Amino acid sequence: MKQFIIVFSVIIVSGFVLKSCNKEQSLQQYYIEKHESNNFISIDIPASIISLKEGVSSETLNTFKSLKKLNVLAFKINNENKAEFKIETEKVKHILKNKKFNELIRVKHKNANVIVKYLGDDDSIDEVIVYASDNEKGFALARVIGDNMQPDKIIKLIDNIDRIDEDNPIFSQLESIVKDIN
Repeated sequence: MKQFIIVFSVIIVSGFVLKSCNKEQSLQQYYIEKHESNNFISIDIPASIISLKEGVSSETLNTFKSLKKLNVLAFKINNENKAEFKIETEKVKHILKNKKFNELIRVKHKNANVIVKYLGDDDSIDEVIVYASDNEKGFALARVIGDNMQPDKIIKLIDNIDRIDEDNPIFSQLESIVKDIN
């Protein structure tokens, strides 16, 4: 019996060690690693500072309240970093291949390839990931983090994106960053 307990303990400890040594990089780790890089633009926006225009439906307002924050990481291509762009693109694609991400949609828009994935189940999404890549401009990786977001309501919120208050100072800052990327 004593030998069984020792063997069982070794197996449990080995399992924890192997799990902690997992070299797979998470999306969060990637964001943190690239946050200060000169080739990346990083934006973290709490949903609480984004406001909606008056007169939005209660459904839109409740859906908006399920959002916590938005993280955007963008890589802009220039003549000096084209090789790094390819490396970083492969890293992101590798991270997004993780089976914990459920694919929602893939779209080709103009020269950009867009992939939308999510964490959670079909009824309750905790995070939406949007990856858009263009071989001439670069890529953007956006994470929308929330609590129990419902896919159908998130789609309606996206359809009503024009309900965001453009007079909010954060909107003008985002607009200027997007212009810098283009």
